Amino acid sequence: MPHPPAPQVFTDITVDPFVRGWLHRPAMAGGDALLLTHGAGGNCNAPLLVALAETFSAAGFLVLRCDLPYRQNRPYGPPGPGDAKRDRAGLKNALTVLAKMASRRAFIGGQSYGGRQCSILCAEHGNASAIAGLLLLSYPLHPPGKPEQLRTQHFTDLHTPTLIIQGTRDVFASIPELERAIKQIPAKTRLVPVEGAGHDLGFKGKARAKDLPSRVLAEFQSIFVLKS
Repeated sequence: MPHPPAPQVFTDITVDPFVRGWLHRPAMAGGDALLLTHGAGGNCNAPLLVALAETFSAAGFLVLRCDLPYRQNRPYGPPGPGDAKRDRAGLKNALTVLAKMASRRAFIGGQSYGGRQCSILCAEHGNASAIAGLLLLSYPLHPPGKPEQLRTQHFTDLHTPTLIIQGTRDVFASIPELERAIKQIPAKTRLVPVEGAGHDLGFKGKARAKDLPSRVLAEFQSIFVLKS
């Protein structure tokens, strides 16, 4: 199998918020596209996102990993209380751009905060959404140590088929907590526990969970790509 070309810097300043990130073109395109974004403390160069983008592009996906608008505005620090709505607008713009380059379906996914904003974006568009599937990496169900502050208000409006990858030691959500919470989601949903992993899913510092990207791809293909 030929190797995909190196990722290219990608920007689109014709939209507001503008789109900024890295585009991974597959060596042999399958027609599907995947948008990936980052968690609250990171950016689109997060090692987990890079590893997933490389794995998915090798499998034929066109992949765009993008910075959320708050990260475009400042290189460090978490998003502010008023950033979420604009971050979702940025995701919508990035998805629109990516979908125009894809010949088949467009998928969206993100890590932690980024995944949460992806899920809210899907819920906001309901059954009218053109998003074929949602990938949530380490969903932040609640702040650490505050299980009563659930971030599930939009779950009942989430009609996008959803794949959740969650570490069994994630302080933002235990597996039993997530199992209860996702019962509110009316769409097809699959929860995949990663044994022993925390919120970083094994990608922290120089550590790399080398088998995780291929496992995510296999689960993704099972729930999304192989269905009719």
